[in-house]
Amino acid sequence: MRLGRMLEELFGARARRGQLAPAIDVSEDDANYVVTVELPGAKKEDVTIECHDRVLTIRGEKKSEREEKKEKTRYIERSFGAFSRSFTLPPSADPDRVQANFKDGILTITIAKSEEAKPKVISIKS
Repeated sequence: MRLGRMLEELFGARARRGQLAPAIDVSEDDANYVVTVELPGAKKEDVTIECHDRVLTIRGEKKSEREEKKEKTRYIERSFGAFSRSFTLPPSADPDRVQANFKDGILTITIAKSEEAKPKVISIKS
């Protein structure tokens, strides 16, 4: 829970209680924020990303592909169902420059930083 609280404090991350909450990583470099979401078993078509009023929301559904059989199931750890994660973008993020890629069950969202937020190199004059 410590990571969840830290993300909420630093990046405004929120997940709804009782819903599937995929694991996420948030990182940054001088030019971008990067949100990486683990979605094993999900398909690209089942995921949507929206940005409204500086809140980035990732929604989707992991569907069970099990066939109904007459055998008994004893234990299942895989989770299926709807999920939603929301992040309040920091003031330095540019909500108009967001890109997303989905490969091998990993969703990677790159949010560019505004030009004002990027570090400026100052040359030293003699």
